[in-house]
Amino acid sequence: MIQDPPLRLSVLMPLRDDWQSCGELIRRIDRAMAPDSCTIEVLLVDDGSLLRWSPDDFQGDFAVVRAIRTLRLRRNLGHQRAIAVGLVHVHQAASYDAVVVMDADGEDTPEGLARLLREYSSGHGTKLIFAERSRRSESLVFRFFYQFFKGLHWCLTGVSVKVGNFSIVPIQYLNTLVVMSELWNHYAAAVFRSKLPFTMVPIPRGTRIAGTSKMNFVALVSHGLSAISVFGDIVGVRILIAALVGCLLSALGIVVVAFVRFFTNLAIPGWATNAAGILAIIMIQLFTVAASFTFYVLANRANLEFVPLRDYALFVEPTVEIFPHE
Repeated sequence: MIQDPPLRLSVLMPLRDDWQSCGELIRRIDRAMAPDSCTIEVLLVDDGSLLRWSPDDFQGDFAVVRAIRTLRLRRNLGHQRAIAVGLVHVHQAASYDAVVVMDADGEDTPEGLARLLREYSSGHGTKLIFAERSRRSESLVFRFFYQFFKGLHWCLTGVSVKVGNFSIVPIQYLNTLVVMSELWNHYAAAVFRSKLPFTMVPIPRGTRIAGTSKMNFVALVSHGLSAISVFGDIVGVRILIAALVGCLLSALGIVVVAFVRFFTNLAIPGWATNAAGILAIIMIQLFTVAASFTFYVLANRANLEFVPLRDYALFVEPTVEIFPHE
């Protein structure tokens, strides 16, 4: 019986100064994945770290991890854009069966990776697999604002937020993702816009191995707006429709006020003028909003935006081999 060759995985981890957590996470991944038929090469996208990695952080007797490399960015781009650059780099290498995207701090767990890989193998590599968050470990305030963001995102885009970055991508799908300008703003949202087939596996979020999270309220809002911006045309059309409906309701309100004023005895002196004036102001403002979003949607369809495959090289330095040592 001919045995299938080991699955060749590239594990992509964006990080900034989280070298200690990353090194321990790679050792845990190696132990968790050792029973599986796979080989792993790790690509660390160094998003403008202020601290340099130490060889001691990446010592280990690895079983399935064949190489650890770091790709340093010339400036801090943020988590999502670091992922975009890393995906293009992996696509250029084109020597893997799939790429895993995960955080380097331990919140994406080796056990979760093993579950993603099982789901990927059962589907014969035909679907992109996301980790659906079944439990979160953040503070109550963070979870409150996260739920608020999920509701706002659904209202504006029609897409429910259930996943983060933790996922496994068949290598052939990178051919689509790396030419999507949306990837530059938000990885998961770009996958949804791409129409590529995907599925989700419930996986609880782990805890950080070392250090503290850099995610604060400002970063959370920025991350949320980046996700919504990927659906800019859909958001624009939805707000346009809502504004036009508001205009029609305001116009209907003016008609009702006029009817009450001239054909009934219910009007209070001065009431009709004030009510009609307020409704007219609301209608003009909503019409202005509708016109603005109309021009926004039309202008965006004509713009040539950032294309990761074409433009990523502006931000990267040559890769450095961490393991095995050069």
